Amino acid sequence: MPELTELTATQLVDGYRKGEFSPVEATRAALDRAERVQPAVNAFVRLDSDEALARAAGSTERWRRGEPAGLLDGVPVTVKDIILMRGGPTLRGSRNIDPQGSWDEDAPSVARLREHGAVFLGRTTTPEFGWKGVTDSPLSGVTRNPYDVSRTAGGSSGGSAAAVALGAGPLSLGTDGGGSVRIPAAFCGIFALKPTYGRVPLYPASAFGTLAHVGPMTRDAADAALMMDVISGPDVRDWSALAPMDGSFRDTLGDGVRGLRVAYSPSLGGQVAVRPAVAAAVRQAVERLAGLGAYVSEADPDFTDPVEAFHTLWFAGAARVTQHFGPHQRELLDPGLREVRDLGARHNALEYLAAVDVRMELGRRMGLFHQSYDVLVTPTLPLTAFEAGVEVPKGSGHRRWTGWTPFTYPFNLTQQPAATVPVGLDDDGLPVGLQLVAARHRDDLVLRTAHALYEAGAAGVTAPGLP
Repeated sequence: MPELTELTATQLVDGYRKGEFSPVEATRAALDRAERVQPAVNAFVRLDSDEALARAAGSTERWRRGEPAGLLDGVPVTVKDIILMRGGPTLRGSRNIDPQGSWDEDAPSVARLREHGAVFLGRTTTPEFGWKGVTDSPLSGVTRNPYDVSRTAGGSSGGSAAAVALGAGPLSLGTDGGGSVRIPAAFCGIFALKPTYGRVPLYPASAFGTLAHVGPMTRDAADAALMMDVISGPDVRDWSALAPMDGSFRDTLGDGVRGLRVAYSPSLGGQVAVRPAVAAAVRQAVERLAGLGAYVSEADPDFTDPVEAFHTLWFAGAARVTQHFGPHQRELLDPGLREVRDLGARHNALEYLAAVDVRMELGRRMGLFHQSYDVLVTPTLPLTAFEAGVEVPKGSGHRRWTGWTPFTYPFNLTQQPAATVPVGLDDDGLPVGLQLVAARHRDDLVLRTAHALYEAGAAGVTAPGLP
């Protein structure tokens, strides 16, 4: 039998039901794993061992009685330290947050996990206020890649990606404003979904506005579907939340891809230079989709890089989240964040609305595109993990993290569901990610296509070698 830290959430719940092991045993194993790998990867802001074991004991008793509290009763979960969680501070990677504040409220996704009996192991690292695509902060230092600790885990949900990859809980809750669950998941060899905006309620509202999504980071698509059935529950605090789903995300997970119209865009029409090893792994997975019965065509969505519009919206969000800081507090900020917040503060309302116009036109174009294609496939990123502790790869010529993430942030602008699936390792043994995108509200197609790749053996990578 595999070690408990190697099991998915679905497998853990099945084992609890059969009495093969208990939530206490699974939680102890996950905590032990987290403590062992923390010195090497720095994935955690803190571990809440006593509270986790207490929740696991309660879950063990419920399973003994045959009365589990919900779909994830006893499953170890971590939460990115940018999402509110009662009982302890949410520091957001910043030295400007007072840990002695009032911490008595759960974000909607955390509340749903709590209702379903999840066991919270601790909080995972984030760059300051989640502002960039790698995970390092003045508060917590650098988070490293489980496959090579000299490399970055990606970001901004880098701690969550590393935790799941290393077996410190099969599930983590992340956020994605420009790729922040997909980027680190691709670098760390796990699955992650950015749901349709509003499908997972968000509170408090993000300073980055409707670019920001909450999503599952998991071992595979089946676990993500299970987690989505929990965290997509409604919450009155989010006025933009969608109506509750009819049925379950797991209902159509096994329907396969036969007959689906798949557009494969290897470089967004030549706009992106993709490393050969990445391109080859993605193309091989696309060929597997064709072999499974999907109608695959090489086709590019009709848009040019919307990075300037994204920067206007994103930098304005950075200015907003730090607006109340005085001169001393601004000096404590990550220097890169301080730079982009200064840029964002210079934008006026007309410039902001012009960026919104670009966003709306992009949404129109993608809406038309998905009348012809059910799913769009691209690389998640054009490269694999680079050196830790820097925002952009050395020698790349990029100024900001958006320079190396051209496949991810466009779909935050459009609010579409998008996922990353691990489809191989490059010559350095680093994971490669494939991105799946569908029309708004078609999260089911993304999950179903990803699950088909897992079932066919075309997704998933060898586990990292850290002990």
